[in-house]
Amino acid sequence: MGKKRWTGVLMLLFAGLMTVPSSHAKTVLKLGTATQPSHIYNLAAKRFGEIVAEKSSGKIELQVFPAAQLGSERDMVEGLQIGSLEMTLTSTGPMGNFVPQVKLFNLPFLFKDRQSCYRVLDGDIGNQIAERFVKVGLRSLGWFENGFRNITNSKQAVNFPEDMQGLKIRVMEDDVFILTMKSLGASPLPMAFGEVYTALEQKTIDAQENPLAVIYSSRLFEVQKYLAMTGHFYSPAVLLISEATWQGLPPERQKIITEAATQARDYERGLSFKADQELEVACQKAGMTITHPDKVPFVEAVASVYTNPSVIKAIGGGDAEQGRQLIEAVRAAVK
Repeated sequence: MGKKRWTGVLMLLFAGLMTVPSSHAKTVLKLGTATQPSHIYNLAAKRFGEIVAEKSSGKIELQVFPAAQLGSERDMVEGLQIGSLEMTLTSTGPMGNFVPQVKLFNLPFLFKDRQSCYRVLDGDIGNQIAERFVKVGLRSLGWFENGFRNITNSKQAVNFPEDMQGLKIRVMEDDVFILTMKSLGASPLPMAFGEVYTALEQKTIDAQENPLAVIYSSRLFEVQKYLAMTGHFYSPAVLLISEATWQGLPPERQKIITEAATQARDYERGLSFKADQELEVACQKAGMTITHPDKVPFVEAVASVYTNPSVIKAIGGGDAEQGRQLIEAVRAAVK
């Protein structure tokens, strides 16, 4: 484990010990995110906390720690595993390191619209992948969303894949993301999101890719001139609770948390959809030059990702045949 990751884990340990309540004791759950307080993750987390407090008559309290206060997304997931943190709402970027099948959702241009996403995530495929989390000390409380991702940079407007040539672009810590950006001619650099603004400001990197809600709430328009509405990835998110924490909860509190999570998921998805409708204009008003590239050349440029043996094997958790079956199942579901 690297120095930065150890730092994140130590931060989690100092945040406090896991609470294992009796049926009468108050349950205090700490939930960390890597996004800014105004981001939809944290608005949803706040709503989730309100619902569980109301349903439990105050016996369940949620404390939200935004902006990577408790470490990077990967740090926080590891915190759930070791029992130093109860909950996190995270993108799927780091999740492939824990459950390889999650990499399926990182394939470029996999989904055509939100409804096709929800059919997969809330159906058999999403449920089967979520069930795998328990084996690594995690429990999924539902698929939330980060939304469709778009590319920003400080060099030039992006209209064609050739415009990506040589751009040093930050990506999440996932080999499918890395390979996708390489296929577009860019130079991908995995980096924790908490480091991105400074790296862009200092010109260590030229570009990054994220949904509009992240771009705007993180004020990336201050350090990025160009925004290309590529929608190249749909990025799910997942609300996780430590399996150890879960097993220590009375059944009635598990039921409250499960029901509240579903309500918060629907609320968060609504916020994400609204953000996509409103934040493009907001980014333009903030000074960004926005383009709407034809997606066909981009889809063609990344086609090799789907046939890459290492990607297929990774999605299958080391089993290439399982990887092929998962990809085929999703493609059939989104038609």
